[in-house]
Amino acid sequence: MNLNKDKCHQYALLMRLDKPIGTFLLLWPTLWALWIAAEGLPPLWILLVFCLGVFLMRSAGCVINDFADRDFDAHVERTRERPLAQNKVTSREALGLFVLLVLIAFGLALTLNWFAVSLSFVAIGLAATYPFMKRYTYFPQVILGAAFAWSIPMAFAAIQNELPLIVWVIYTSTLLWVLAYDTLYGMVDRKDDMRLGLKSTAILFGEMDLVMVGSIQALFLIGMHLVGEQLEFGIYYYASWVIAAILIAIQMWRCRTRDGQECFNAFLNNNYVGLVFFLGIVLHYQFG
Repeated sequence: MNLNKDKCHQYALLMRLDKPIGTFLLLWPTLWALWIAAEGLPPLWILLVFCLGVFLMRSAGCVINDFADRDFDAHVERTRERPLAQNKVTSREALGLFVLLVLIAFGLALTLNWFAVSLSFVAIGLAATYPFMKRYTYFPQVILGAAFAWSIPMAFAAIQNELPLIVWVIYTSTLLWVLAYDTLYGMVDRKDDMRLGLKSTAILFGEMDLVMVGSIQALFLIGMHLVGEQLEFGIYYYASWVIAAILIAIQMWRCRTRDGQECFNAFLNNNYVGLVFFLGIVLHYQFG
């Protein structure tokens, strides 16, 4: 890969280093799982591996997403300035960057136990296939949710070397959360996607979009309440649950006009939903 200063800048843009929201949205469920699996602060090396892995795999996901959409992005207002759409990075360079990021992430995973390493292959497969799903199914957001939530079983595998039932409660809840907020994200591009023949839950839900997103968010909150019940969490966690529910209600209110910018702002607000749940979990194990 060409590594002059301008090309490095284009690679950084391709990895979305200027837009860290996706990293945070992937990080919060990972931290939930690590703290729950360890019943408090996880081993520092495992924490570092997962944090770096989140950054690397989110960056790799952005690169392969832009590679998959390279023939569409130039025709979408929100994405027309991306490096591949502007021909500032070649397809071969993008694939090379994707492989490099995945290999570094896999190298980090190799320092974990073999159960976690074996699960990492699923993570790589989900990250590589998600960007192409919008051509074939109206549910690419489900695949994204499956990918974003996969760090949860990996975290339990790395710390407990097993996958108790609570893993799948957290996993399903997280998948629903991603499905909801990425549908809001898809509502921003809905007209362009329809014109280009692409598919998404935002298109599938049509005029029922806000009802469906609100219902899915409600299921997410129910799932997170079940997590608290199963783990016998206390007041700190349930206070975070209430705050998260309020944040989600505000999101839905802001999206009531379906204004693109408001839908995007609601999507961004999910960062705080993830954060408050993490704080509730940390406070429980610290003071509960």
